[in-house]
Amino acid sequence: MEASAKLPVVVPKGVGGMDNDDVAPAGGKKQAAAGRWGFVQFFFVLAVVFCVLLYAPRVLVLSPYGYSIDVGLFAPTPTTATASSVPQRVAGGNAVALDLDNQVRSPCSSMRDHTICCDRSSVHTDVCFMAGDVRTDAASLSLLLFPPHQQAQNGTSSEEDKEERVRPYPRKWERFIMDKVPEVRLRVAAPRRPDGEREEEEHRCDVRHDAPLLVMSAGGYTGNLFHAFNDGFLPSWLTVQHLRRRVVLGVVSYNPWWAGMFGEVISGLSDHPVVDLLHGTRTHCFPGAIVGTRYHGILIVDPARLRDNKTIVDFHQMLADAYEKPPRETARPAQQQDLRDAEQRRRRRPRLGIVSRKGTRVIENQAAVARLASSVGFDVDILETANGLPLSAWYASLRACDALVGVHGADLTKFLFLRPGRASLTQIAPLGVSPIAREDFGEPAARMGLAYEQYEVRAGESSLARRYAPGDVVLTDPEAAKRDKGGWNLVARVYLGGQNVTLDLARFRQTLARMHAHAMRQRRRQERL
Repeated sequence: MEASAKLPVVVPKGVGGMDNDDVAPAGGKKQAAAGRWGFVQFFFVLAVVFCVLLYAPRVLVLSPYGYSIDVGLFAPTPTTATASSVPQRVAGGNAVALDLDNQVRSPCSSMRDHTICCDRSSVHTDVCFMAGDVRTDAASLSLLLFPPHQQAQNGTSSEEDKEERVRPYPRKWERFIMDKVPEVRLRVAAPRRPDGEREEEEHRCDVRHDAPLLVMSAGGYTGNLFHAFNDGFLPSWLTVQHLRRRVVLGVVSYNPWWAGMFGEVISGLSDHPVVDLLHGTRTHCFPGAIVGTRYHGILIVDPARLRDNKTIVDFHQMLADAYEKPPRETARPAQQQDLRDAEQRRRRRPRLGIVSRKGTRVIENQAAVARLASSVGFDVDILETANGLPLSAWYASLRACDALVGVHGADLTKFLFLRPGRASLTQIAPLGVSPIAREDFGEPAARMGLAYEQYEVRAGESSLARRYAPGDVVLTDPEAAKRDKGGWNLVARVYLGGQNVTLDLARFRQTLARMHAHAMRQRRRQERL
């Protein structure tokens, strides 16, 4: 190992040689004999030094993580097939599993090597861990755990008959969508045959990885931006962020659209190419695997449940690192441009982004709202949701915003691009949508350090007032209407799918004024820093 190669070589004084004071200053044959003896001594010491340099790295092998020293002439040399680049733990002198599980109080946080452990305690998700030599079997969508050769020969594997099945998507309470997520099988491989040729065939490895595998799904509801983050990327980050991108994403329901749209986010999760588990034909080998992802709540990171106490701000930082990679050849001009942009931001008015929807939940007097915001003191950007721009362009636009306004909908998931602790978010909650709006975006935004405000649409501001009589319960008591007229079906059909809004400008001016005051306070605060 590299650490052992750097060990200092110390030749003990007096080994194979003498101090100069021990040589008698004599002539004749004694002097010649002493000369010959000195010549032999020189080559003897040279041979000793050479042997020490050659064999010391094999005799003293330092653990790559500084926890132990293995002594022996046959210490294993790491290869690309080992997990030497992945954090490991050593307890009581015995190797335990890779640090795959970062969840506090998880039944799998102390699993031993060469085992499978599943945590099915959550109502949202199942997560299984495989520690050891893991190999894919594309034909059956299986992961095989191969026990150590000696253990397999002795028949000591207690896991041999064990099989676990996991659908790697964090909505296990919703059977309709879970039935559409492919099921992954986790098995312990049968003991290897004594026939060497057959053994090599059964234990072949087409692609070796030095990082563990995370199996996630690009299917389910992930065609929707909210679900792409809430059900996909945030749970995946929760599960593997402690591995610092030293993980391979193995994706079921993979499609090129998903990889193209979210390429930067994927690169923020992993330094390795994505593996298509459903359509790939090669056998991939890993030092461990995680199947399924953790889930803490809607767009929520609960630091109390993570051993390293990460928060949603850390997830935002991952996005920032992914989307703000500087161009390689234009770093110097880019730095100068950043300075110019900072100076322009200091001089200009605060910037407000208005998320402009099409179809449903449209702000029908959007132009008037924009003029009102300008009169309050904002520079206004209208952010069209169906403009075909990549997420990187959205990130750049929202990064420049001091405040964001939008009607409840999936595109507000982009609040994750705002600057934590500095920007503000105002969510316009249509009639009957208030609790959903607060849970989906209000609470997560507050956890990210955004100044959050929810503008509650009144009956007179809703387009539903043109469809229902003034005294109809749909207008006067949405919660009662949900209970009496169809629950979620009513919400989806009427309150979400059949409603636009026309904001009361006099009332909304007060909201805009508070957002502007917050932006100015943040600007003064930044100038003092």
